[in-house]
Amino acid sequence: HEIGPGSLVLFDELGGGTDPVEGAALAVAVIEAVRQAGAACVATTHYAELKAYALDTPGVCNACCEFDVDTLKPTYRLIIGAPGKSNAFAISEKLGLSPDIIRRAQTLVSTENKSFENVIEKLETSRVQMEKEREEAKRLREEFERFKADAEAEIRKKTAAAEQEAEKARKRAAAMVASAKASCDFLYDQMEKMRRAQESAKAAEELEAARRAVRDHLRATGDTYDPIEEPVEEDGDYVLPRPLHKGDRVRLVTVNKEGELTDEPKNGMVTFQAGVLRVRARVADLRLLTDADVKKKEKQPKSTVTVERSGGFRNEIDLRGMMGDEACLAVDQYLDEAVMNGCESVRLIHGKGTGALRTAIWKYLRGDRRIASFRIGRYGEGDGGVTVVELK
Repeated sequence: HEIGPGSLVLFDELGGGTDPVEGAALAVAVIEAVRQAGAACVATTHYAELKAYALDTPGVCNACCEFDVDTLKPTYRLIIGAPGKSNAFAISEKLGLSPDIIRRAQTLVSTENKSFENVIEKLETSRVQMEKEREEAKRLREEFERFKADAEAEIRKKTAAAEQEAEKARKRAAAMVASAKASCDFLYDQMEKMRRAQESAKAAEELEAARRAVRDHLRATGDTYDPIEEPVEEDGDYVLPRPLHKGDRVRLVTVNKEGELTDEPKNGMVTFQAGVLRVRARVADLRLLTDADVKKKEKQPKSTVTVERSGGFRNEIDLRGMMGDEACLAVDQYLDEAVMNGCESVRLIHGKGTGALRTAIWKYLRGDRRIASFRIGRYGEGDGGVTVVELK
């Protein structure tokens, strides 16, 4: 009378201790009354009728406690959804009861109960098989998960190793590219040096040719430029008394000028300085002056020589459009003419542009001993496109 929604009613062997048929019917009625009151109910039983009632009635579910027939002990594992099987015959056999008695007892079981027990046995067998398969599936799944984890770890390891190798390969490739670039830069530099050396050698040859032309011209017009020039001695069999050295006083027989060597002879050539005139000359064209020659020269009366300016000489030269080496060669030849014509100041027209030509010319002018000073042109003189040179 006190049960209601939220109540829990427990029955142990409901309907037991009386006739099985009446006891089963009474148990079903009691369970229905409890359910109608809204209470939850748990009942244990061995009645097949109650097991069948649970199978046929919605809201009612069979359950059983697993029993190990081999050990005759319960496993205390609750199986939801399957009715428990009566194990009376199996337990009796395990306890030593005569097999004949057990077989006779089995024949006395009603066909209906026997069929029901068979159904339960098949369900139990299926359940056990499903449990084994589920355990196997669980084992396989766990094995697969371990394999998957190991495979993923191996993949990550190999991926990291591949990335490291790729990074090393990238670094090696970058080093190879840098090495190739450095080699190319070195080759380009060497080629540029060779080109400049060839241009310099060509310029030196052109300069020497120009100076030879100037000397030939001076010899051809000697009466005009040096009317009292002493005759050149013809001494084709002359042999230097000793090797020439820097600082020696010598006479250049091709122009009959005395001067001083500014460097050591090399490959049969040497630099000769006579006043503002500085040229490269062959050692074979030089005569070593002894102390007696120098004293004799000092005792001779000095003659006054007047150098007349050539009518075609201009005090400016246009260097625009030339390369640096070409312009420096032209300036060197022009300054020779300026000195010969007695000019004190000349203008070098190089233009403004990028300033590279002016820089090359100024670098050359700083090392020329014929020059007293030079400056950029002022307003009216050509501004930054002209350099004004004062000669010594």
